[in-house]
Amino acid sequence: MTQWYEQLFENYANTYENEPFTKGTIGEADFIEKEIDFNKSFRILDIGCGTGRHAIELARRGYSVIGVDLSEAQLQKARDNARKENVSPSFIRADARTLTFEHEFDLVTMLCEGGFPLMETDDMNFAILQNARKALRPRGKLIITTLNGLYPLFHSVKDFINGHYENDVIRKNTFDLMTFRDHSEFTFVDDAGREKTVISNERYYVPSEMSWMLKSLGFQKIAFLGCELGNWRRDKTLSTEDFEMLIVAEQ
Repeated sequence: MTQWYEQLFENYANTYENEPFTKGTIGEADFIEKEIDFNKSFRILDIGCGTGRHAIELARRGYSVIGVDLSEAQLQKARDNARKENVSPSFIRADARTLTFEHEFDLVTMLCEGGFPLMETDDMNFAILQNARKALRPRGKLIITTLNGLYPLFHSVKDFINGHYENDVIRKNTFDLMTFRDHSEFTFVDDAGREKTVISNERYYVPSEMSWMLKSLGFQKIAFLGCELGNWRRDKTLSTEDFEMLIVAEQ
């Protein structure tokens, strides 16, 4: 069965790059660089890299980067973008749930919900975290952004459902308090001009859940930060107003 995220990204690369949430790449790469002390010897794995915007920007700054994604269409756009920028990160089609890297990277990133919170079960999401941890060398660092469960809790599910979306393409939306999953039926137009409808299934996490999972995988220092577009920083504490959370986990 083809999952909703596979349908969405089957032919969506050009449209994806025009989404407002893709416009903060430079500032986000600045934060990533600071987190690794500008160490150009670091090898970086970008899980759920999409069209490669973070991987390409980091490669442009001199880092060795491998990006992996499930969508070949997104990866092809990433390769085209890299050629235009005259940089050469590697882009590999792979499923984040079954990655086989072992102790090869100093930094792993999973940004802008490229994979982790989109899986259809919690076990699948945890498998992605496990594989990210396994890919890291000793004393490696993990940087994630994911959906912040504090946001719908604080704003109430009713207000969240009615107020989160800024356009009228949403037809149905149900946030399940038992599972913290948001099910939305929405319509979009792909790069070929075809109108499609998918039913998404996204998992929201609260900090205590993320902390437990990451500590169970051996991470010792975990910082939960606010996730402001293009302005990631250590002094921005996570709040109930942040739709996403930014997590930095260290061994």
